[in-house]
Amino acid sequence: MQTFEPAAQTPQPSVDSSIPPPQRTAAPQSWMVRVTDAKYHWYDLLAGFAEKPDIRDPIGRYMRRMQFELDATSEHNHLFFAVTRPRVRFDIAGALQWGFFSLKLTLPLLLGAEQTKDSITVELKVPFAATMKKPSVTLTENFISLNWGGLVEVFSVHDLLMTYAHTLKLPSKVAYVGRTRDPEGRLGKGRLPAMHKVRAQFGEHYDTLLLVIGTEVEVSCAEGDPAGHDVNQHPQAADALHAERVDMIEAALIRYFEGSAPRFHGTEERQQRSERITAVQAANHLVQYTIDLELPDTGFYNYLSSEFVTSAKRHLLSCFVADGKAQVAPMPLPTPLKGSKA
Repeated sequence: MQTFEPAAQTPQPSVDSSIPPPQRTAAPQSWMVRVTDAKYHWYDLLAGFAEKPDIRDPIGRYMRRMQFELDATSEHNHLFFAVTRPRVRFDIAGALQWGFFSLKLTLPLLLGAEQTKDSITVELKVPFAATMKKPSVTLTENFISLNWGGLVEVFSVHDLLMTYAHTLKLPSKVAYVGRTRDPEGRLGKGRLPAMHKVRAQFGEHYDTLLLVIGTEVEVSCAEGDPAGHDVNQHPQAADALHAERVDMIEAALIRYFEGSAPRFHGTEERQQRSERITAVQAANHLVQYTIDLELPDTGFYNYLSSEFVTSAKRHLLSCFVADGKAQVAPMPLPTPLKGSKA
């Protein structure tokens, strides 16, 4: 599948002061961070949406499902990227083309500000509940609906480009790195101030997507991982440790993708983040951490770049804290073993 403004979003405190802090180790730590799951959502479909979608309509159900998924992330400490891509739409005035004796379907597209004509060919698979061998097709600018008789499948134009191979050169650029946890659930309602700024910056000729990622942290420490100690198994202690780790990952990814003076993060927010990561680094005796950013299960949207970063499928980063800031250096990727997949 594919989300007004007080000041810029400010980081929320990681730990409730009324809860005793988790117990940590006295020995130095180093961390290895990996992405466990990732999912894209087309934020523009939600931003500024005034009314609830009609769930009696297949596209309305698609929209509500996306909103529910994003609303659910507000309870969790996940990271998200605001990813911009050149505008792409279905050409509703163009002609659909079916392959002979197959389910290959060629769909007309309009690309970029100039609305350049192009196309994508997909080979459909008959769903289990279908009662027709070939679906009837309905196109809007943003969606394709496939009526198989027994059910209706709905895909956004970005779903198609994400799922099926194509030769279009449309880069995915990270403009903003943020956190999903938010008691107000502004991300799923299209009301996050920073996201309004991103969309205003890039304008109507770019699409804005949200990439929500989950991470895991492997801790190297002579005394073991504090998260694995019995004393820290209480949900509040575990959540506090997890929030601290996400603090450090977020700071490093902001520095990597947005540069040393990120324009969508205000001065007060930066100061709060500086104080927090300094405290987290000291409390955990964190010497260094490595982030292996490679997206699982995102199909053909698995390359990321930014104004400061060259497009790549995998970003391997060496990170540490100095002078209250996350310092980040790209590392060379390991050479694949002979005979293994690159």
